[in-house]
Amino acid sequence: MKNGDIIEKIKFPSPNPKIDLYSVTYFSSGLKVKGMLAEPKAEGEYEGFLYLRGGIKNVGQVRPGRLIQFASEGFVVFAPHYRGNQGGEGNEDFAGDDRNDALGAMELLKNHSKTAAGRVHVFGFSRGGVMALLTGILDKDTCSIVTWGGVSDMVLTYDEREDLRRMMKRVIGGTPSKYPDRYEWRTPLYHLDALLAPVLIIHGEKDGNVSFEHAARLDKRLKELGKHVETLYYKDYTHYFPPAENRRVVQKLTQWMKSR
Repeated sequence: MKNGDIIEKIKFPSPNPKIDLYSVTYFSSGLKVKGMLAEPKAEGEYEGFLYLRGGIKNVGQVRPGRLIQFASEGFVVFAPHYRGNQGGEGNEDFAGDDRNDALGAMELLKNHSKTAAGRVHVFGFSRGGVMALLTGILDKDTCSIVTWGGVSDMVLTYDEREDLRRMMKRVIGGTPSKYPDRYEWRTPLYHLDALLAPVLIIHGEKDGNVSFEHAARLDKRLKELGKHVETLYYKDYTHYFPPAENRRVVQKLTQWMKSR
């Protein structure tokens, strides 16, 4: 069995009559991992959209409505829950070995019967921003990357989020001062020279969950390396955008993806 192979696919209630939803179990580096798949019902080919959630464990879970929103823009959308969640095997690793779950999900989308010529884009929200960048660094077939309110520096997250320090020390094994290599391995800023895909950074400048500094550091480093990067910065918004603006930004980012 190969990474990304579907082991089980069970129909899930969909709030949109034009989109089918499924709970999926797939193979990821020896583990059975859970995820959610959204497929437009209409015949035809669609580009793939890998949705990488934020949070950890029960915080920041995959929401069916969000997947439907992106699928409605003309994508086959898949969102891994990451290992150890929703009944999946293994233990979530906060941008560590669970990056393999994103890479397996990429293979799932590339091989999906409705995915056009294997074209897959990657979207990461919050902690998913790190996952999206690592996926693009490791999978050279990535068509584009969008990071929205995304983490780019794990040490900065440790410094800024006192409420996450206990979890990070438990999952990563200690503090950044004790294990700098473990944090560096999880921080895409150090590995962007290997990135080929264009990047769109979306960030609210009043974000208190993932500071704007994450976007600024990512933007600066990509430009230093001569990579293709574009930005959508919103000076009045926090980590969460008002519903109407959220819909407008979704349309902007999906149009951007399709033009890559």
